[in-house]
Amino acid sequence: MTAPEVSRPQRADAVGKGGMAVEIIATPAECTAVARRLGIPALRSLVGKFQLLALEGDAISANGSFSARLVRECVVSLETFETTQRESFSLRFVPEGRETQDPDPESDDEIPFSGGVIDLGEALVEQVALDLDPFPRKDGAVLPEAAAAENVSPFAALAALRAKR
Repeated sequence: MTAPEVSRPQRADAVGKGGMAVEIIATPAECTAVARRLGIPALRSLVGKFQLLALEGDAISANGSFSARLVRECVVSLETFETTQRESFSLRFVPEGRETQDPDPESDDEIPFSGGVIDLGEALVEQVALDLDPFPRKDGAVLPEAAAAENVSPFAALAALRAKR
Protein backbone atom coordinates (compact mmCIF):
# COMPACT_ATOMS: atom_id res chain seq x y z
CA MET A 1 0.00 0.00 0.00
CA THR A 2 1.30 3.45 -0.87
CA ALA A 3 1.44 6.28 1.63
CA PRO A 4 -1.45 8.76 1.59
CA GLU A 5 -0.85 12.00 -0.32
CA VAL A 6 -1.96 14.01 2.71
CA SER A 7 -1.17 12.22 5.95
CA ARG A 8 -2.04 13.78 9.30
CA PRO A 9 -1.90 11.02 11.91
CA GLN A 10 -3.70 11.73 15.16
CA ARG A 11 -3.52 9.53 18.24
CA ALA A 12 -7.06 8.45 19.07
CA ASP A 13 -6.43 8.51 22.82
CA ALA A 14 -5.40 12.19 22.63
CA VAL A 15 -8.89 13.26 21.56
CA GLY A 16 -10.57 12.81 24.94
CA LYS A 17 -14.16 13.39 26.01
CA GLY A 18 -13.78 17.17 25.74
CA GLY A 19 -12.99 16.87 22.04
CA MET A 20 -10.38 18.45 19.85
CA ALA A 21 -10.30 20.77 16.85
CA VAL A 22 -7.83 20.08 14.03
CA GLU A 23 -7.14 22.10 10.89
CA ILE A 24 -5.32 20.67 7.89
CA ILE A 25 -3.75 22.82 5.19
CA ALA A 26 -2.31 20.78 2.32
CA THR A 27 1.12 21.81 1.04
CA PRO A 28 1.64 22.54 -2.68
CA ALA A 29 3.39 19.15 -3.10
CA GLU A 30 0.47 17.39 -1.40
CA CYS A 31 -2.01 19.22 -3.65
CA THR A 32 -0.09 18.06 -6.73
CA ALA A 33 -0.14 14.45 -5.49
CA VAL A 34 -3.87 14.60 -4.67
CA ALA A 35 -4.66 16.02 -8.13
CA ARG A 36 -2.77 13.12 -9.70
CA ARG A 37 -4.69 10.61 -7.53
CA LEU A 38 -8.06 12.18 -8.37
CA GLY A 39 -7.28 12.46 -12.08
CA ILE A 40 -7.87 16.20 -12.26
CA PRO A 41 -5.61 18.81 -13.91
CA ALA A 42 -4.72 20.59 -10.64
CA LEU A 43 -5.62 21.17 -7.02
CA ARG A 44 -4.69 24.73 -6.10
CA SER A 45 -5.52 24.53 -2.38
CA LEU A 46 -7.13 22.25 0.18
CA VAL A 47 -8.11 23.17 3.73
CA GLY A 48 -9.97 20.84 6.05
CA LYS A 49 -11.34 21.32 9.55
CA PHE A 50 -12.28 18.58 11.97
CA GLN A 51 -14.06 18.66 15.31
CA LEU A 52 -13.26 15.35 17.01
CA LEU A 53 -15.04 13.81 19.98
CA ALA A 54 -14.20 10.54 21.76
CA LEU A 55 -17.08 8.07 21.89
CA GLU A 56 -17.73 4.88 23.82
CA GLY A 57 -15.77 1.85 22.65
CA ASP A 58 -12.71 3.82 21.49
CA ALA A 59 -14.61 5.25 18.50
CA ILE A 60 -14.21 8.88 17.48
CA SER A 61 -16.88 11.13 16.01
CA ALA A 62 -15.64 13.62 13.44
CA ASN A 63 -17.62 16.55 12.13
CA GLY A 64 -15.70 18.26 9.40
CA SER A 65 -15.67 20.56 6.43
CA PHE A 66 -13.34 21.34 3.59
CA SER A 67 -12.71 23.99 0.99
CA ALA A 68 -10.77 23.19 -2.17
CA ARG A 69 -9.79 25.18 -5.27
CA LEU A 70 -9.57 22.78 -8.20
CA VAL A 71 -8.90 22.89 -11.91
CA ARG A 72 -11.29 20.65 -13.84
CA GLU A 73 -11.79 19.76 -17.49
CA CYS A 74 -15.18 20.62 -18.98
CA VAL A 75 -16.99 17.56 -20.37
CA VAL A 76 -18.52 19.70 -23.13
CA SER A 77 -15.71 21.95 -24.36
CA LEU A 78 -12.69 20.07 -22.93
CA GLU A 79 -11.40 23.42 -21.66
CA THR A 80 -9.91 23.59 -18.19
CA PHE A 81 -11.50 25.88 -15.63
CA GLU A 82 -11.06 26.68 -11.95
CA THR A 83 -13.81 25.92 -9.47
CA THR A 84 -14.30 25.90 -5.72
CA GLN A 85 -15.63 22.95 -3.80
CA ARG A 86 -16.98 23.23 -0.24
CA GLU A 87 -18.61 20.51 1.80
CA SER A 88 -19.43 19.50 5.36
CA PHE A 89 -19.39 15.88 6.49
CA SER A 90 -19.66 13.58 9.49
CA LEU A 91 -17.62 10.41 10.06
CA ARG A 92 -16.94 7.86 12.75
CA PHE A 93 -13.50 6.38 13.19
CA VAL A 94 -13.80 2.91 14.71
CA PRO A 95 -11.13 0.43 15.80
CA GLU A 96 -10.50 -2.17 13.11
CA GLY A 97 -12.74 -5.19 13.57
CA ARG A 98 -15.45 -3.19 15.37
CA GLU A 99 -17.18 -1.82 12.29
CA THR A 100 -20.96 -2.06 12.16
CA GLN A 101 -21.86 -5.29 10.34
CA ASP A 102 -25.00 -3.97 8.63
CA PRO A 103 -24.59 -0.20 8.59
CA ASP A 104 -27.59 2.05 8.17
CA PRO A 105 -27.14 4.00 4.90
CA GLU A 106 -28.35 7.11 6.74
CA SER A 107 -25.70 6.86 9.48
CA ASP A 108 -22.24 8.41 9.40
CA ASP A 109 -19.63 6.57 7.34
CA GLU A 110 -17.26 4.46 9.42
CA ILE A 111 -13.53 4.49 8.84
CA PRO A 112 -11.60 1.69 10.54
CA PHE A 113 -8.26 2.47 12.17
CA SER A 114 -5.54 0.39 13.79
CA GLY A 115 -2.64 1.01 16.12
CA GLY A 116 -4.57 3.69 18.00
CA VAL A 117 -3.99 6.24 15.21
CA ILE A 118 -6.47 7.85 12.81
CA ASP A 119 -5.30 9.59 9.63
CA LEU A 120 -7.27 12.79 9.23
CA GLY A 121 -5.42 13.73 6.03
CA GLU A 122 -6.49 10.57 4.22
CA ALA A 123 -10.07 10.98 5.49
CA LEU A 124 -10.05 14.55 4.10
CA VAL A 125 -8.87 13.45 0.65
CA GLU A 126 -11.52 10.73 0.57
CA GLN A 127 -14.23 13.32 1.29
CA VAL A 128 -12.96 15.53 -1.55
CA ALA A 129 -13.00 12.53 -3.90
CA LEU A 130 -16.56 11.63 -2.90
CA ASP A 131 -17.74 15.18 -3.59
CA LEU A 132 -16.15 15.58 -7.05
CA ASP A 133 -18.61 16.35 -9.83
CA PRO A 134 -18.31 13.39 -12.24
CA PHE A 135 -19.34 15.62 -15.17
CA PRO A 136 -17.75 19.04 -14.60
CA ARG A 137 -19.06 21.76 -16.86
CA LYS A 138 -17.56 25.19 -17.39
CA ASP A 139 -20.04 28.05 -16.98
CA GLY A 140 -21.57 28.88 -20.34
CA ALA A 141 -20.52 25.62 -22.01
CA VAL A 142 -23.31 24.30 -24.23
CA LEU A 143 -23.63 21.15 -26.25
CA PRO A 144 -23.60 21.48 -30.03
CA GLU A 145 -27.12 21.65 -31.46
CA ALA A 146 -27.04 18.18 -33.02
CA ALA A 147 -26.01 16.55 -29.76
CA ALA A 148 -28.43 18.60 -27.69
CA ALA A 149 -31.52 18.11 -29.86
CA GLU A 150 -34.16 16.50 -27.70
CA ASN A 151 -36.09 14.74 -30.46
CA VAL A 152 -33.18 13.13 -32.29
CA SER A 153 -33.13 9.38 -31.85
CA PRO A 154 -29.73 7.64 -31.71
CA PHE A 155 -31.16 5.24 -34.29
CA ALA A 156 -31.86 8.13 -36.66
CA ALA A 157 -28.23 9.14 -36.38
CA LEU A 158 -27.16 5.57 -37.21
CA ALA A 159 -29.55 5.49 -40.16
CA ALA A 160 -28.04 8.72 -41.48
CA LEU A 161 -24.57 7.18 -41.29
CA ARG A 162 -25.80 4.07 -43.10
CA ALA A 163 -27.36 6.21 -45.84
CA LYS A 164 -23.99 7.90 -46.48
CA ARG A 165 -22.44 4.54 -47.43
